[in-house]
Order: sequence, then C-alpha cells, then structure tokens
Amino acid sequence: MPRMLDVSNEVRAEIGDEEADRLLAGDSAPGGYDCTSCRTPGDPEQERTSTVLFVGDETAVLAFAHSTCLPSQVVQVTEEQLQSAARSISGYATASTAHAQHAQAAQHAQHAQTAPAAPYQEAPAPHHHSEAPYVVPEQAVLGVTSGLVLLAGELHPALVVEPTAPVARPGSLGAGDDFLPLLIEQGFMPVTELSTAPAVLHGWSVLLAVGQLHAVLQPNPNGGQPVAWWQAHQPLQVTEGWRAAANKHQQVLLFAAPVGSIGRQPREDLLRDALDRAAANGRLVTAALPLAGL
Repeated sequence: MPRMLDVSNEVRAEIGDEEADRLLAGDSAPGGYDCTSCRTPGDPEQERTSTVLFVGDETAVLAFAHSTCLPSQVVQVTEEQLQSAARSISGYATASTAHAQHAQAAQHAQHAQTAPAAPYQEAPAPHHHSEAPYVVPEQAVLGVTSGLVLLAGELHPALVVEPTAPVARPGSLGAGDDFLPLLIEQGFMPVTELSTAPAVLHGWSVLLAVGQLHAVLQPNPNGGQPVAWWQAHQPLQVTEGWRAAANKHQQVLLFAAPVGSIGRQPREDLLRDALDRAAANGRLVTAALPLAGL
C-alpha cells in the first residue's frame, strides 16, 4: 500500500530529492509513529502524514505528524531545543545540517514520558537585533505561564507573558515601558474584557516539542524561516488538558501584560482573575498563535 506522506517543496529542498523519494516510497519512512503534535499514534499507510524538518545549528531532525495536526514544513530552532527534543522523540531522523541534502533517516524507537505540569517559567527577554522587536534594559526576564482560559463556554489553551521590568523601545533612552505598544505594532490587539477568542496573528506560532513548550516564534524581519521571540531555558511542561485543548483548536492564545499586571498565579482561577483585572485596566493585549510542533 502506498505511503500517504506529504513532503513539501521546502522539506524536499533541504533533504534532497533522493531522500524525499525514499520517504515517499516507504524505504525510510516509519511504519508507525507518535504524532509530534498531538502525541497519538499515526500510520502513514492509513492516514495522511506530514514530514516536518526542524533545523538547528549543527543537526536536523525529521519529524512526522498527522496532516490534520501540522503541514509539511521546515522550522528553524536552536541546537539546544533540537537536542533536547530528539532525546525523547519517536520516529525521527537526524543528520548534520552541513549534509542535510544527503540525510539518511535513522529511525529511533524512543518514546516520550509525560512529566508533571510546571506551568511557569522565566527566560531572558531578547536584546534588540534581527530576532526581536524590542530591547530590554538590564536584561529583564519574561515570565511565561500556561493555563486554560474559558471563553464563550469553551476552554482554550493560553500562555500569559509578563516581563519582570519595563521594556524600552529600541534606541530609547527614557525609562518608559513600551512593551504593549511594541506588541500592538506587531499585530497583537488590546482587550478590555475576555469574552471571545482573539483573531489569529499570522506569521507567529507556538513551538511544541514532544508535548512540551519550547518557544514562541515570530516572523523573521529579514525574511526566511521564523525566529524565536521567546524561548525556554528548558522545555516547559504543560498539562494533558492544555495539550488536548491545543490540539483541538490548533492554536494557543497568548496574553501579554506589562510588569506588575499579572504576577505569579498558582491556580488557573487566580490567573483568570488577574487577566480580567489587567484587561479592565487597559493593560492586556492578545492574539491567537497557530501551533508549530516538533
């Protein structure tokens, strides 16, 4: 039976025609796999399957996902993210990026282990360069909290981002906080109440690897593959309920507020209360970001 694999032109250009043809012929494709997005079993002989190539600084990882979860694509990630994910991924191939066009698919029989939820993590906010829309004096930290938010009677997966210090506009010498204005310029929308899901912000995405949160990606200002707006020091664990909601909606709601607006909330009901207060005070922006899974 022919393999129902989708190898996009983008992926084919990276791995080469020979390896792409081997995949399509079934010579190097897995007989079965755990979907890199929803983590449920997949079978390329029974259902449409996407090839997703993640490229780091030194290695590349070829992943498989249900086509209904992710399209075939190439995503740039850091080498640390790639190696961390590859250690617990089932059905992947790795190769030196210097020889990506001649990569051979070496299948691994490893399985991810579900870890306890750890819904909050801090990571340094990026300095101003081609990968970030702003600078942060004294290297502020972005705190990221994951949780489920009820909107119009339905649970949505959410990430709440709050810096630990004011964020200045690039080139500014003042002490003001431009965190929200800069995000609004990127396409995030201010909200005064949480009643409906926000619109999708195209070009941005949330990178999940083996069911863990690795990064928030934004468009590359120089063109090409997306770059990290925020990335975790180590993968951020999310709950089964959060991951199930993300797979259902195929998107994550990102809420951002300036320093002092949200705080570290240990429970989802307290997080929702903090979001409602920030919105009512005009200190909250939001957007829906599609999934980009590993």
